[in-house]
This record gives sequence, C-alpha cells and structure tokens, in this order.
Amino acid sequence: MDDDARPAARLTVLSGPSGVGKDSVIELIRARSPWIKLSVSVTTRKKRDYETDGEHYHFVTRSEFQRLVDGGQLLEWAEFAGNLYGTPRAQVEGWLASGRPVLLKIDLQGARQVRASKPDAQLVFLAPPSVEELRRRLIGRGTDDEETIRRRLQHADLELAAEKEFDRTVVNDFVERAADELVGLLGSSFLTPAQPQPGV
Repeated sequence: MDDDARPAARLTVLSGPSGVGKDSVIELIRARSPWIKLSVSVTTRKKRDYETDGEHYHFVTRSEFQRLVDGGQLLEWAEFAGNLYGTPRAQVEGWLASGRPVLLKIDLQGARQVRASKPDAQLVFLAPPSVEELRRRLIGRGTDDEETIRRRLQHADLELAAEKEFDRTVVNDFVERAADELVGLLGSSFLTPAQPQPGV
C-alpha cells in the first residue's frame, strides 16, 4: 500500500458521563484491536496491589508531576479526589508519528484541554441509550448515600449538556456495537490486520 494512501493516524478522545460504560468499551477495544494504542496516564495516586507501573498508570510524586506540567510535557491534566492525573505528550505524539491511532479516555475538562492544544484531535462522546437509563445505572449501584447520588446526577446533567462540543456521538446501547463503532471512527492503519489474528 502506498504511504500517501494511508489515512493519517489520529488522536481520538473518548469522554462521557459517569456510569455510561467507558471502561467496558475500552476493555473490549483493548482485547479486540491491539493495534490501537491506549494512552497511559500519569498520576500521583498511590499504586494499588494489582496495578503495574507503566501499564495501568505511570505513578509519580507530586513534585515530579509538577515538573511535567511546568515543562509542557502533558497534553492535559486535572486534579480529582486529591490526586493529579495527566496525559504524557511525548507518548501520544510518538505513537501518532509512527502511524498508530491513539485512543485517550479522559473527562470533559481534559477533553477541552486536548481540543485547545491539538485542534485536529477527534472528540467522541459516549452517550447512554437514554437519560433515564443513565440515571438508573447511577442510582442502581446501591453503594452511595442520597447526597452522593444527587451530586453524581447533577454532574451527569452537566456532562450530557456538553455533548454538542464533541465531533461525534457513539450511543452505548450494546457495548460490543459501541466498541465496533468507535474502532471504525479511529480510522484504518497499515497495522490493522485484514483478518482477525488469534493470539496477536
């Protein structure tokens, strides 16, 4: 295949309200489409027993994180629940330069930062089948008190209202269908196998 005929690799950002199923879609893409690179965030959060540094997150101290911010080495960053999270710029740009599509799962605040720093990025909003279904999922977890649920619902309303800021919307009615649609939006790559390769 001629190099000029290949579509350029593109950074795609996936965002959406809490409870919509972003992690489920990402895990399916990770299993089915290993040619897609999934960005690994930097965080100051303490590493959990099952996590591997460099696979789940890059774990750093707050001073190390601040040096990354000051050096312009993060595409986006935010503080959540007392911990800092960010996306390494060099990692993403290196993958894109090698022709690999990159998928980045971040919140609305991070998606806005990426749009500002990389206007050519594709922003995809993962939406619930309906607002009622999202509310059912958020309330149905059964582990939160009423005040937490109220705040979560309020935050979800704000996130849903931001859908118009995104380039595309994928409805997560069935996780397999949503994952397939998202992979389609990532564009083809010379690394994409023509036929599924077991064990690859």
